[in-house]
This record gives sequence, C-alpha cells and structure tokens, in this order.
Amino acid sequence: MDTTRTAALEVTGLDIGYPGHPVMHALDFRVEKGDIFIVMGVNGCGKSTLLKSLIGLREPIKGKVMYDGKSFWDQDGAGQQAIMRRFGVLYQGGALWSSLTVGENVALPLEMYSKLPNAKIREAVAAKLSLVGLQGCEDQFPHEISGGMRKRASLARAIALDPDIIFFDEPSAGLDPINARKLDDLILDLRKRLGVTVVVITHELASIFAIGNNSVFLDGESRSMIAGGDPKALLAGSKDPRVIRFLTRGDQIARG
Repeated sequence: MDTTRTAALEVTGLDIGYPGHPVMHALDFRVEKGDIFIVMGVNGCGKSTLLKSLIGLREPIKGKVMYDGKSFWDQDGAGQQAIMRRFGVLYQGGALWSSLTVGENVALPLEMYSKLPNAKIREAVAAKLSLVGLQGCEDQFPHEISGGMRKRASLARAIALDPDIIFFDEPSAGLDPINARKLDDLILDLRKRLGVTVVVITHELASIFAIGNNSVFLDGESRSMIAGGDPKALLAGSKDPRVIRFLTRGDQIARG
C-alpha cells in the first residue's frame, strides 16, 4: 500500500456507538481510490453503525473520517454537504419512494442538486437506468418490478450525480443467489466503467470473494477490527480462528 497517496477514504482512531458505550473502538483503515472495499463481520458487530459514521448519519465518539484528506466531521454543515454530494448510497432496503416511478426516483437527486433542465434530466435518467440494465423502465413503479430490479433502480439513483465513491449496505440482502451474483457483476462493471471507489457492508461470503480486493474485519466480541486486506489473502493466510471461522463458516480448509 502506497501511503504517500491520498486515500479516497481514511479512518483513524475511530470510536463509534454511543457516549460511554462504544460499539467499535480504535478503527484504522484506508480505502484506496478504485478499491472495492469490504466491511465484514457477523451480524450485529457494528458494520451498519460504522456505515452511518462514514456517510454522515451518526457522529463518531472520537476519531477521524477523511475524504481526500479532508476531515468530514470537522467541517461545517456546508462542507459536509459538499463532501456528501460526492458519494452515493445504496441502502439495504433500496429506499425507493413508492409513490414515484422508477424514473422519478432516479431524477430526484438531479432535481434537488443540479441545475440541469428537464430534458437533460430525462436524458441522464435514461442513461443511468441503461447502465444498470433497466432501460425502458422509467414509467414503472417500484411495486411493479422485481426485488432485483428494485436494487438496480436504487443503484441508478445512487449514481445519478456521478459520485466518486459508492456505499452499499448489505446489497445482496433479500436476493436469491442468481440475482445476488448479477448484482456483484454489476458492481464490478460500474467500478470499471465509471472509475468509482466502492465500499460494501456485507457478511455474504460469495460477494466478499467475488468482488472485494481490500477489507476490514470487525469483531463484535472485542469491539475492534482484528484483520484487514484482500479477503482471499486473509482466507489463505490468517491464523486468527475468528477470521478463519467467518471466512470458512465451518468448512475445514487445509493450511500449510
């Protein structure tokens, strides 16, 4: 890792949770530009709490969250908003507005934060939906499309403003293995085509090994990060039984 470069995201000395009751403490990791970075661990270990501190929904107890060298939580409101507009978020449930069409959902951030005329917004919506394989779905409502399509529609909305970094909260939740794999492939394709950095909160092994090139492992028992790096390298070389148990889920793997 080249520490002379400015990371897309850097976390230092981070305690998250509630005053007097940290969920995780002393988190330190770097997300390099172009990474698909996995935040992994068992359910309830603090992954979602960490995500909230990364995207501006919950202030950490202490520590730094740095975007391109700027400390997010040391900015004023306008500074935080400027940073937040540089990333997109795909929430676990999709969070599409049920009363809006797919096209209207994707158009919403463009209407709120850009000065594009309506015709250009429609063009942008069509382009983003095409990128996620939903061309022609602008006039459908969320309840009229499948769960996998709703995830992709939510992703189209997340990339509407051409973000530098995209956060995914348990993207495979609620999807069958085939659609989960399709979403993994789409994440890889968008990283390549758009040049974005990706942070994925997940405990799904198939996704972890299919798309991740860097990671941090959160341990709920010690309330700390206990491993980091390429998930495949961790599987091959980790000696920590907690990491091995998570990455093999009970499978017996011969280790030299």
